[in-house]
Amino acid sequence: MPLRWKIAALAAATACLVALAVGLLVHVWTAMDIRSRAEMEATNTVYSAMDVYRRTGTLAGGAELDPAELPTALRHPADGDRRVAYDGRVEGNLGPSVWGAQRVGGAGSPVLAVRINMSPQLHDLRRLDASMAVASLLSLAAALPLAVYGAGLVARRLRRVAETAARISAGDLDARTGPALGHARGRDEVTAIAATVDLMADSLGRRLRIERQFTADVAHELRTPVGGLLAATDLLPAGETEDLLRSRVRDLRGLVEDLLEISRLDAGAEAPVRARVPLAAVVAEAVARTGLDTEVGVTEAPDAAHAPHAAHAPAVEALETAKTVDTVDTVETDPRRLERIVGNLVINAHRHGRTPVRVTVEGRTVVVRDHGPGFPADLLLDGPRRFRTGATERGAGHGLGLTIALGQARVLGAELRLDNAPDGGAVATLRLPR
Repeated sequence: MPLRWKIAALAAATACLVALAVGLLVHVWTAMDIRSRAEMEATNTVYSAMDVYRRTGTLAGGAELDPAELPTALRHPADGDRRVAYDGRVEGNLGPSVWGAQRVGGAGSPVLAVRINMSPQLHDLRRLDASMAVASLLSLAAALPLAVYGAGLVARRLRRVAETAARISAGDLDARTGPALGHARGRDEVTAIAATVDLMADSLGRRLRIERQFTADVAHELRTPVGGLLAATDLLPAGETEDLLRSRVRDLRGLVEDLLEISRLDAGAEAPVRARVPLAAVVAEAVARTGLDTEVGVTEAPDAAHAPHAAHAPAVEALETAKTVDTVDTVETDPRRLERIVGNLVINAHRHGRTPVRVTVEGRTVVVRDHGPGFPADLLLDGPRRFRTGATERGAGHGLGLTIALGQARVLGAELRLDNAPDGGAVATLRLPR
């Protein structure tokens, strides 16, 4: 249930409880007042009737001697003692009544009694109850829309704050809640939450800018000495030591190039150079460039049932087959960046998963799957982390490959989704835009 309806329901329940409490209090107080007045009237009437009876011997004011309906509690009053009693019986047109009684003389003399009918007053009480119920319903009907409107204002502001926080979580650190709330005046709880979210975004933005600048500075500073190291390895005598050193320097240079690429992606300095290319052929060529034993398959798209395809063919054979998929499977994208994404995904699958590794192309979608332990839960939740290294489980050493793949996918306007297959293994799905 949305928050606005919860608040409105709470307000309506509170209003109903207040109306019920007030109605009960008014009803009880009025009923007690009616009975008190009836008892007072019965006492006064007995006094007047007794005075008339003693002086004239006649009954006045509706008085009776030893009436059959007289309640048992009044049949034997003390000598000269006027008493009253409530009678809840309903007989004909007579409803609940109050009796007043007093013995005429000494012991054994008759009892003079007066009956005060409360039916008219109780009828007025029922009308009062009905009037209060109608007034409560009308008040509730008028207050409920106001409660819904007021709750909607609060819920709308909270929803905008939540949307801004979601944008910040998605990477839009320029999002702020101030414009979303229309610079609301006052200092209520929602405004305090909005200000806290803005402060958090400012802090995250500063830290991220510092981190990105540090990465870019380190990469630029390392590029020259690493280049010098690579040139110096050419002066070493051939042998196992020279091969090992050259391999390590090349790995270091690859790391520096990856850092430079990430810094350009972070700075938004990358722009795609689009061209219309056959997707299957580009993917197969990217897989072939990795030099890893990977199966490549081309699944027929719904609108390309007549096009030839390859299923679970080796990379080189799939390359030849994919070239026959003509304009039906062509896409407009940056082939260099697409190769970079596919290559990184395939290398990551071989490095941290288990064979067989399969790459499937269907329409504008490229799926890379391995049969290893799958992506760890924290990677699926928060995305890849830079420089997270290790080799004991899947994702522990993904390093910069997935980070670059995600960054290049954003440049292409594509969606790269990381998931785990139900039967085990990591699945990376790249969907290119139309």
